Amino acid sequence: MEDRIERLEAITAEQERLLEQLNEVVYNQQKQIDDLEKLLDIMAHKFKELAEASEMQTVDTPPPHYGR
Repeated sequence: MEDRIERLEAITAEQERLLEQLNEVVYNQQKQIDDLEKLLDIMAHKFKELAEASEMQTVDTPPPHYGR
């Protein structure tokens, strides 16, 4: 009976250790996701600015090699 209890305690201790490791992995992944979302927002904003700037340019402007 005592061996059985010790075995269960060892299993429980191992599960607690694994759970702590898993929690750390999940925390790090969430931090990475948050950082990537911030970066995506920055890039989307810059893309929108570039798209708006390109719309402002005159479409009928001749290429530079045509000369004037």
